[in-house]
Amino acid sequence: MDMIGRSISTVLRDIVEDIQDIVRSEIRLAKTELAEQAGKAKGAGTRLAGAAVCGFFGVFFVLLAVVFGLSNVLPNWAAAGIVGVTMAIVGGIMYSSGRKRLREVHPVPEHTVETVKANIQWAKQQTK
Repeated sequence: MDMIGRSISTVLRDIVEDIQDIVRSEIRLAKTELAEQAGKAKGAGTRLAGAAVCGFFGVFFVLLAVVFGLSNVLPNWAAAGIVGVTMAIVGGIMYSSGRKRLREVHPVPEHTVETVKANIQWAKQQTK
């Protein structure tokens, strides 16, 4: 028995139980963080998909009207080329915006990684 009346085996068992509790807490924290990041990714994906669908159907008919309108003044190939280049530029802008939003998603649970590192350091100190 040591000075406070607990055996070394009891102290070691308590340490193991504490470490198990910490690991369980870290797993719960990781799940929470991953769920938050998945929500962000879902929001970004939904916006990108919505932009693609609305952009395609809405703009298709407007562009068709523009091509027909321009073909009264320019050759058909020139009218279609102007509209095509313009749409490529608009598509690039939409892609850039969606990609920027997607960069806000962090797949690694940063808080959990930090606390796991701290817990490992604590456990190393306890075993010395």
